[in-house]
Amino acid sequence: MKRINILIADDEAEIAELLALHIKKEGYHPIIVSDGKAAIQAVESNSIDLAILDIMMPEMDGYEVTHRIRELSSMPIIFLSAKATDLDKITGLVRGADDYVTKPFNPMELIARVNAQLRRSMQLNQQAPTIKPVLEFGGLSISYDQRTVSLYGNNIELTPKEFDILYLLASSPKKVYPTELIFQQVWGEAYFEGGNTVMVHIRTLRKKLGEDKNTFIKTIWGVGYTFNG
Repeated sequence: MKRINILIADDEAEIAELLALHIKKEGYHPIIVSDGKAAIQAVESNSIDLAILDIMMPEMDGYEVTHRIRELSSMPIIFLSAKATDLDKITGLVRGADDYVTKPFNPMELIARVNAQLRRSMQLNQQAPTIKPVLEFGGLSISYDQRTVSLYGNNIELTPKEFDILYLLASSPKKVYPTELIFQQVWGEAYFEGGNTVMVHIRTLRKKLGEDKNTFIKTIWGVGYTFNG
């Protein structure tokens, strides 16, 4: 059975050790580092399945670490931070995190979120062979295998969640996806208050695609979204 490696990057040793203890109880293998540069080195030298990152770390903050990780892997990333405002959470998700937990935190809740992200990641990997490797719509090209998007030959940098939303919608053009279904399929969690999260990601996705009149992603008011391919 494959060993599941969880990266813990936090300069607070007590928090890192507490997380490592709970992760070991789940049967996973924790890898602890205390700064951003060490986090990148750990990703480059180990097979990491999920990363738990503090935002305010020495050497390199969690945002930059996430950006660097995304150049190497689409692994789930959970921010664990004392930055607790709604704007902080939205910023974290937009910058590439898959989930955001604030300090102080309940270790069992965090472990539940780790398990949810791992389940979703494994499900996506199992589904990959049946997924269309490339979708083409006029000047828009979406490569599932490479997780890249280009528009008229220009590469568009998307976060993992933005890519997953775009691929989900584009894989079934004209189909209307309710907001709660998008959240469930992309985040792999039960839908509670995920409507704003989906809306924020759709907004930034449209901006990156240069949408001025919702050329590709159309809002169906009161229902959800559809891909106008």
